[in-house]
Amino acid sequence: MDFLIGKKPAGRAGAAPTAAAPAAPPADAVIRDGDQASFMRDVVEASRETPVVVDFWATWCGPCKQLTPTLEKVVRSAGGRVRLVKIDIDKNRALVQQLSQLGLPLQSVPTVAAFWQGQIADLFQGALPESEVRRWVENLLKVAGGSMPGADLTVEAKAALEEGAAEEAAELYTAALQQEPESPEAWGGLVRALLALGREAEAKAALARVPKKIADHAEVAGARSALALAEEGRAARAKLATFEQQLAADPSNHQARYDLATALNASGRREEAAGALLEIIRRDRAWNDDAARLQLLKFFEAWGFEDAATMAARRKLSALLFR
Repeated sequence: MDFLIGKKPAGRAGAAPTAAAPAAPPADAVIRDGDQASFMRDVVEASRETPVVVDFWATWCGPCKQLTPTLEKVVRSAGGRVRLVKIDIDKNRALVQQLSQLGLPLQSVPTVAAFWQGQIADLFQGALPESEVRRWVENLLKVAGGSMPGADLTVEAKAALEEGAAEEAAELYTAALQQEPESPEAWGGLVRALLALGREAEAKAALARVPKKIADHAEVAGARSALALAEEGRAARAKLATFEQQLAADPSNHQARYDLATALNASGRREEAAGALLEIIRRDRAWNDDAARLQLLKFFEAWGFEDAATMAARRKLSALLFR
């Protein structure tokens, strides 16, 4: 067989344009049963144009019955960008033996292998939840120079939001969710875009529609924190001058400084908001049951852990906590 076990294929630079199919082919073209006679054609040769996922399963395998429908669902949602070939190991013992001799571990099922450019690009064993299977397929598509259908829209939406085009971002995130309803990045981004537009009620309604299986994802949790802070900050922002006056009169008034941080964050003044909370921690770390640090962590979650203000404040917080 003309492929190498364990050798990674070339990255994006060497990817064939057909890795990202413009139109979804019929289901039987992307999902099929395979056997020893068709393996070279349906897997090795086909993978030179489109990534192929091979599901090695058995009728007696309980986890296989959970995993195979998940694989089928994820592959269908890829819109022809990846194919699935299912092989019953009991009906294809000669093929399994041959693949095992070449280094493919088939001692247990389910085993799932990804082929690209005639070679094995990745594999996993055991039943994984849908979110992990989707992430695995997304990584395969990245290797092949492609992406899941909604991924490009999500990237465009994120860029639009960062550029201040919140309305455009909301539309792009909505379109991405139509293609991939379980994308935590798209749900989190949609909530943030709606908040940027001042449409808190719609943002709250969007969070209520997030599928339970991704409700605790970092992107969704961050959007949830952003909404909570927006609700807290609405009233605080109107009293920003009052908090500043109270603090000027009494620099040890930690509650005023805490409220000021909430108001500053609601006004988009992230560095100053973090600075106010850091000052409370510096003066009295245990104040109000560690409220300042906990609020600062909520800021980090809402802003995003790669945000410049988050990274700068995190460094200062570490310096305070470990001095």
